[in-house]
Amino acid sequence: MKRKPATPERCPCGSGRPLAACCGPYLAGSAPAPDAEALMRSRYTAFVLGDADYLRASWHPATRPERLDLAEPPVPKWLGLTVRQHGQTDADHATVEFIARYRIEGRAYRLHERSRFERLDGQWYYRDGEIVPPA
Repeated sequence: MKRKPATPERCPCGSGRPLAACCGPYLAGSAPAPDAEALMRSRYTAFVLGDADYLRASWHPATRPERLDLAEPPVPKWLGLTVRQHGQTDADHATVEFIARYRIEGRAYRLHERSRFERLDGQWYYRDGEIVPPA
């Protein structure tokens, strides 16, 4: 079952811009994300909005899960995103380090990840990531 909360006016990715002028076009499929950071932000937005189809479509074919059910309990409430670092290792490979905050059943959590992205045929995909351990 696909969970789709009401669409917010401001983009959940934290840019401060309206969703329609930020991640909205990527999620709608009307424009590809121009770089790995934009793709990572749009994927966070897709988690907030419950858009499993976009998440699967933006996942690298080599690591994409067969199915993705965002309504499977416990369902997180996403609270915010902070991009710590981003950079390209070459024209088709990039990393983005971020912290995503969320709450499950009243308890707060942080996902600190260093994600790897790869560009195939001009389009960026999330490949995989590693959790950054707490300091």
